[in-house]
Amino acid sequence: MSTPPRVELADAVALAVVRAREHLVSRQAPEGWWKGELRTNVTMDAEDLLLRQFLGILQTDELEQAARWIRSQQRDDGTWATFFEGPGDLSTTIEAYAALRLAGDDADAPHMTRARGFVLAHGGIEASRVFTRIWLALFGEWAWDDLPAMPPELVFLPPWVPLNVYDWACWARQTVVPITIVATLRPRRPLPFTLAELRTGGGPASSASGLIAKAFGVLDRVLKAYDRLPVHPLRGLAFRRAAEWIVARQEADGGWGGIQPPWVYSILALHLLGYPLEHPVVTAAINGLEGFLVREPTDQGPVRRLEACQSPVWDTCLAVTALLDAGAAPDDPPLRDAGRWLVAEEIRTTGDWAVRRPDLPPSGWAFEFANDIYPDIDDAAEVILSLERLAAVIPGADAAIARGTRWTLGMQSRDGGWAAFDADNTRRLIEQLPFCDFGAVIDPPSADVTAHVIELLGHRGLAESQAARRGVAWLLRAQEPDGSWFGRWGANYVYGTGAAVPALVAVGVPRTAPPVRRAVRWLEEHQAADGGWGEDLRSYTDDAWRGRGTPTPSQTAWALLALIAVDPETDAVARGVAWLIDAQQPDGGWDEDVYTGTGFPGDFYINYEMYRLVFPLSALGRFMSTRSVTV
Repeated sequence: MSTPPRVELADAVALAVVRAREHLVSRQAPEGWWKGELRTNVTMDAEDLLLRQFLGILQTDELEQAARWIRSQQRDDGTWATFFEGPGDLSTTIEAYAALRLAGDDADAPHMTRARGFVLAHGGIEASRVFTRIWLALFGEWAWDDLPAMPPELVFLPPWVPLNVYDWACWARQTVVPITIVATLRPRRPLPFTLAELRTGGGPASSASGLIAKAFGVLDRVLKAYDRLPVHPLRGLAFRRAAEWIVARQEADGGWGGIQPPWVYSILALHLLGYPLEHPVVTAAINGLEGFLVREPTDQGPVRRLEACQSPVWDTCLAVTALLDAGAAPDDPPLRDAGRWLVAEEIRTTGDWAVRRPDLPPSGWAFEFANDIYPDIDDAAEVILSLERLAAVIPGADAAIARGTRWTLGMQSRDGGWAAFDADNTRRLIEQLPFCDFGAVIDPPSADVTAHVIELLGHRGLAESQAARRGVAWLLRAQEPDGSWFGRWGANYVYGTGAAVPALVAVGVPRTAPPVRRAVRWLEEHQAADGGWGEDLRSYTDDAWRGRGTPTPSQTAWALLALIAVDPETDAVARGVAWLIDAQQPDGGWDEDVYTGTGFPGDFYINYEMYRLVFPLSALGRFMSTRSVTV
């Protein structure tokens, strides 16, 4: 792609910004928030159907609509993947296959035969992840004896003892506590069919390697022997304590943590402990799932899919920043509405984070509409950055900003970095448990969250504070040898580097400093021939994909945000800006089928609908501001 003349490019950017601003404002809810859909993979839909089947509440129309969606996501090779154009995933394919059998699909139908061939070629049910085998065990398709032991007595361990529930990341602890109940009670409610055709006849895969993992294998056998004893003196009390722990963490929307895994396992656990479906806690939980359902018509009929999570606070603060970057006035009505909504969303109650920070006054913002027990540091930083620019016109903003900044500073980990939800959640011993074969189970500091907090401190005039200095030192230590940064919550090195560079510049690190120059060089070296940037999610597991992939609007914008912060006059910036302009759609937005969000590196990914709009608008707006162009 040739670089357009600077004057011509500036005019094109101004037009693109106007169209993108109008499109973004049109997406705002009357209450002031924005929310795009979060797409993940069909395990959400398969597990929702299996949950309803287990509870005896599955409706025919729900089954048909969800099955129609699951079929639409199957690829030509018969598999289902965890992200767009990703490789087939064994466990996802098994769960999708089970859901379609539940919907009445013939096991010998061509699409099912292709799926079964993939499953058997990759080890069958025996090679699936633990979570998948738990779902199968609920229906008698896997032996509970062949799953890791998870005793509910875990809830008795105090926070200072290794392997206590607070050693798990917040998303994991909320899932593990109810699973200890389910796995101990060992229910079995057979399906009207069997999945024996997905077995290879082998034994379950073993992932134990190293002395610690083998020691946990021995511990697993000891716990299973304990489970076989006729008397368990603390078991009843453990069940009660675990149930109380679960109920105390139910949110206003009926869910747990605003995410699917703890939500469904908590329903299962309470149900198995004797909570009837009519109990207010269970009723609220099941009804709350309705708010996470997306329904839409298709040529084949209506489909129904379940979001794993929702992101209104995150989407709203990023939308505010994008509009301000693009020249909108702080007192524009859409921004006033958004600012008031964000101020009202501040969390003023204590959550699990206080286990590590008991004396810290509460504040912060959650990702979701309802997740008051788990405000997250990333949202807090980005909300404060957006409110800072609206404070003069939003009542209560200054006080919320002050409280939120104090809380964010207080959540700094001992090593100087910031994690997503907890401070000092870094005990890696728990990763060796036989149960932990899927997803991140702890919440250590990450480069992207740390960078966002550092950027906040720079804009708040706290660049010289001890917290900022320690954070910068952490971030510089985390830089990869090639000059990039790992992206924990976005794909991947492009995301991490796109966050780190503006943060360093914001706190006064010279643009000519070697870490900054190495990062700029890495971004420029990974710019695609057409001017965009893209990075395949396989970069989390295969270094050959680092900085490589189909260019996307969000990833191109991340790279541009870093490069513009250092030098907006480079050829790389001009080519990237031109790429965004060329990719803009007639409605003012951008299309992006590729997943660029990360839930669990290597395992679970997200397509954020709003990323394709807010980040390109921010990048174009910041580029436009360097040329003193107004719209």
